[in-house]
Amino acid sequence: MSSLDPRDPLVLDTRTIARRPGQMRSIERMASAPTGLGLDVVSVPTGSDIQLDLRLESVVEGVLVSGSCQAQATGECVRCLDPVSFALALPIQELYAYPDAAAAAADEIERLEDDLIDLTPVLHDAVVLALPLQPLCRVDCPGLCATCGARLADDPEHGHDEVDPRWASLTELNVTLAASDDKKG
Repeated sequence: MSSLDPRDPLVLDTRTIARRPGQMRSIERMASAPTGLGLDVVSVPTGSDIQLDLRLESVVEGVLVSGSCQAQATGECVRCLDPVSFALALPIQELYAYPDAAAAAADEIERLEDDLIDLTPVLHDAVVLALPLQPLCRVDCPGLCATCGARLADDPEHGHDEVDPRWASLTELNVTLAASDDKKG
């Protein structure tokens, strides 16, 4: 008995083409994004829409799934923490081997389970590999002030007159020498 639910939009039923090499079927559907589809700072939100345009082809070793998925990713800019959002359009291609096929012995090959295909792992891999590790609101985002946390994009002239503690003694000496020059002059 399969643990996959054929009513799940990310589970594909291949009974109409399975074990008939050369048979093909196209599938277009909208699915809800599963949990964990992304990284800490950017992801496809759980439950958001994912558009799938797929082609299932029966081959000798199993069923080849190819096509694309479109989704909207959201997150935070790693420099200024502003929200970011962008569209993803990703290619998908994966061979799902029949359980008794020679290819099924390889660990990296996905397998059909009672003529059902679970797209979740393949979708997860495609999305995670396509997401930026450090999303930015814009390429030239200046970020936040390290001292006070102000958005540098709002005030490009922002700055603090801070003396590096390693140079503090020299700064004090410079102030003392300037004061003594003022008294002489």
